[in-house]
Amino acid sequence: MFILEKLEAAVAERGDASLAISGGSTPKMMFDAMAAAEFDWSRVHVFWVDERPVPPEHEQSNYRLAQEHLLGPAQIRHVHRIQAELPPDHAASGYSRELRAFFQLAERGLPQFDVIHLGIGSDAHTASLFPGEPMIEDRDGLAAAVYVEKLGQWRITLLPGVLLAARDVAVLAAGPDKQEAVKHILHGMFSPLDYPAQLVTRRTLPSAFFLDKASLS
Repeated sequence: MFILEKLEAAVAERGDASLAISGGSTPKMMFDAMAAAEFDWSRVHVFWVDERPVPPEHEQSNYRLAQEHLLGPAQIRHVHRIQAELPPDHAASGYSRELRAFFQLAERGLPQFDVIHLGIGSDAHTASLFPGEPMIEDRDGLAAAVYVEKLGQWRITLLPGVLLAARDVAVLAAGPDKQEAVKHILHGMFSPLDYPAQLVTRRTLPSAFFLDKASLS
């Protein structure tokens, strides 16, 4: 499995590994497979790409999804969740501080995750960077609270500079509702303000796309 291979290589090279995961319905099967694999998670630190503004036990929580399908079954202990039960700005600033502390960053440094797992929405959003979001042009910040007008909801999300700095990015998309988004992301004119997931198509470091037939038809 791509993500586990990259994490294993990182542990062998540097002694530990860092992984940022996304939520949504698509990664459930992937999380189940990762949890069932014979893999040593003791040196892997798990973070989140984005989170909804809810407590960790809430049904909409990305943390809860991961806890039920990956963290709990695999008994992962090094967990760095977004404190999304706090006001969004506080949650984002707290998460930025945790990233700076864990990665021992200089004032304007960016963390370099070993792997970031991303999804694609039917509107081509990734992380919680939706079309038209001004933060799509931010290359210096770590995390921010963004208001998603179409959902009427705040989100806390990693920012583009972090996505671009990762050693590897794994993008997972499935279903016919992703066809138009995938077409624009992979083959359309580069316009990440309109198609945010295009951000990771022009990285200097690798991005791997895992797409089912329905999303490509």
